[in-house]
Amino acid sequence: MAVPLMQQARVGAYLLKQRLKGVERYPLVLMLEPLFRCNLACPGCGKIDYSEAILNKRLSVHDCLEAVDQCGAPVVSIPGGEPLIHKEIVEIVEGIVARKKFVYLCTNALLLEKNLHKFKPSVYLTFSVHLDGLGEAHDKAVAQKGTFDRAVSAIRAAKKAGFRVNVNCTVFNNMSSDEAIEFFDFCTNDLQVEGITVSPGYAYERAEDQGHFLTRETTKNLFRDILRAGKGRKWRFSQSSLFLDFLAGNQEYKCTPWGNPTRNVFGWQKPCYLLSEGYAKSFKELMETVEWNKYGTGAYEKCADCMVHCGYEPTAVSDTFAHPLKALGVWLRGPRTDGPMAPEIALDKQRPAQYVFEDVVKRASETVGGTNDNRSDAA
Repeated sequence: MAVPLMQQARVGAYLLKQRLKGVERYPLVLMLEPLFRCNLACPGCGKIDYSEAILNKRLSVHDCLEAVDQCGAPVVSIPGGEPLIHKEIVEIVEGIVARKKFVYLCTNALLLEKNLHKFKPSVYLTFSVHLDGLGEAHDKAVAQKGTFDRAVSAIRAAKKAGFRVNVNCTVFNNMSSDEAIEFFDFCTNDLQVEGITVSPGYAYERAEDQGHFLTRETTKNLFRDILRAGKGRKWRFSQSSLFLDFLAGNQEYKCTPWGNPTRNVFGWQKPCYLLSEGYAKSFKELMETVEWNKYGTGAYEKCADCMVHCGYEPTAVSDTFAHPLKALGVWLRGPRTDGPMAPEIALDKQRPAQYVFEDVVKRASETVGGTNDNRSDAA
């Protein structure tokens, strides 16, 4: 099962509690980045473009667990950078699991196989391995040959050892629907992973490769082609049926940026995991100081084409909870792959993009004791 029944029940109870308390904005998944350092340099990534001083920074075990406690979300995703580089990652994971939070440790798997013995299989722990296609396609996406084979080997070893394994796939415009179909078949039938997390790539403004990000129109048409072919193939996606329906153009959702708040070496990132326009010192400060209505598709130019799961999955989950019969219908028959799409959000009133990354990083770097002087100026 892509998402354990225990996790579904815990998340459902959490959502009910927030609604009964009348809480308008609440987190669903904490994005906990204990470091930016990575052993890959993917051209579509905007998370590693920092000075050596910043890349050498780490959140301590105390910092990480304090963030988990402040946030209170039932699920914790640990991206990076590459979390397995962190020397205290085992202690971090064990501390989160002890709190009965569901941990998704995101990894490129290059270090996974040799570190498996340090972890204990648990319903609370899932290794989420990044694979962006088969063989050469994945190796090209991460700009290093041989990574696909090493990741597949690590997945098989983790499965054999009793761990839950998820595949995290980012789709760019150079992946055809036929390639995606073959890839999802491989993950489901050959690797037999618990689930697949799929999302269209987001145009990080500092990513080296700006030519392969998807527009919203392209995303919807591509996923209609993929999901049409996928009917009856028994793919297991670790996402709600309504989020997949949204990717296919059938739901008119607005982003829920506070649904996946991010804590990293600079602090609590404003406003979301994908945009870096300032930092708060605490989760409470983040929630109270961000002007949330200024972000999202239709409100901000940088968000115009975004359909990424970290912004829209919380919206879909909330809609699932509010309209269970609608969600059940989509789950039973699958997302609709023909006919008219839901109306698109108008962009005529969006505010122009503010390119503040340099100043934000400079100030944040000074705060944590590093500088960004060694950063490449390539866009």
